[in-house]
Amino acid sequence: MTMTRRDFLSASAGFAALPALGGPARGAPLPRQADVVVIGAGAAGIAAARRITAANRKVIVIEAAAQSGGRCLTDSTTFDTPFDRGARWLYNPDTNPMVKLARDAGLDVTAASRGQKIRVGRRNARAGETEEFLAVLVRANRAIDDASRGKADVPCAAVLPKDLGVWAATAEFVLGANATGKDLTDISAIDKAHAQDRTDAIGCRQGLGTLMTRLAGDLPVSLSTPASHIAWNGREVTVDTPSGRIAARAAIITVSSNVLVAGNIKFTPDIPKRQLDAASKLSLGSYDRIVLQLPGNPVGLARDDVVIEQSNSTRTAMLFANLGGSSLCLVDVAGSFGRDLSAQGEPAMAAFAVEWLTKLFGSDVASAVRKTSATRWNAAPFALGAMSAATPGGQPSRKILTEPIGCMFLAGEATHETLWGTVDGAWESGERAADAALRKIGAIRDTGPVPAPAAKHRRRAPPARAVRPIWSPID
Repeated sequence: MTMTRRDFLSASAGFAALPALGGPARGAPLPRQADVVVIGAGAAGIAAARRITAANRKVIVIEAAAQSGGRCLTDSTTFDTPFDRGARWLYNPDTNPMVKLARDAGLDVTAASRGQKIRVGRRNARAGETEEFLAVLVRANRAIDDASRGKADVPCAAVLPKDLGVWAATAEFVLGANATGKDLTDISAIDKAHAQDRTDAIGCRQGLGTLMTRLAGDLPVSLSTPASHIAWNGREVTVDTPSGRIAARAAIITVSSNVLVAGNIKFTPDIPKRQLDAASKLSLGSYDRIVLQLPGNPVGLARDDVVIEQSNSTRTAMLFANLGGSSLCLVDVAGSFGRDLSAQGEPAMAAFAVEWLTKLFGSDVASAVRKTSATRWNAAPFALGAMSAATPGGQPSRKILTEPIGCMFLAGEATHETLWGTVDGAWESGERAADAALRKIGAIRDTGPVPAPAAKHRRRAPPARAVRPIWSPID
């Protein structure tokens, strides 16, 4: 049975090892001074730099990778059709500034496909089976919401009803690995319950990485310029790079929580233990995308159809078929299984994708494969994972990461209390950090503590036909 886009939650975020898809680093000498230096040219860094530029203050953005966009990365060279190796969706188009910016940039934005299916073996789920699965999702969501109001935080998996039957593993995949990059055993019930609805998903035909590159186009971004050391106090900051030292009055740091904890950037003095502990509780989950070129449509699906299976283990995936009407099929793997598979390398990932599709759609799939590609975001040195999800007890850590550290301010999807794991949350966090930095240097009037982005709490008990649709993270 075909399901509408609002019928079940299935995340779609995947990430990639970072190939040099962007242009070369700027040839001009790196500026030596700025009002604010931004570390990272992902969504948070771009949003922050645009805000600072609009306030007529000098900003320098340094990016370790060879292209802007961070975990928004569009691959336009591997196949004839561009595809997002990283984040795929934006949300809430009526209020999301990036949707308007995309349209203003001449890019094509479209709503996520309504074609979503469940496979039971080699057939589509029957109407009664689909309704049973939706009821299981509602019960599971409600149990997590109820648990979030308890005295102590608990893992999401610990509160699931014990009688979910044949749909238990599928529900855990949809709500856990495919939504957050982590299994439900590793996710805070409070963090999950506080996540804002990811409704009205919007994609960009040219790719979100393309959008981020456009939005960074007029900014002073220095690519292939990693920060190696940051010295800071309450009044100024200096950043050491291979291209020289930058002095600024404030810094906005948008690296992922995993990169921050890994110590890839040295700080003098050290980052306070409070912030490092908080970042460690917001570690990135695993989410990767395996792309198969399948001419002739051997899976027999429509353009942009989304498929999950009735599974009985974590060894499962989500299919996004015939991307934009092309021959590309995207198989997304996540959570503990995805992490283990990614560690085995691209050949093993492609082999799994072919095996999985053959199991669901028949042997014609294997003979139809012309070319494959796979992302490995856990191995990407400037990301070290996909998107953040709080461990049990870790939800307050998001607010901790918004606290100033001298004249430094952290930003990125991990710092957003309700839109974590999304490009939207990363963008809002960048604007929030920019406002805080501008206040710090006296560029805008200090009216008190910088407010966190407005939180819109998701529904506590979603009705049977209002489970969240496809959604995708990130910075």
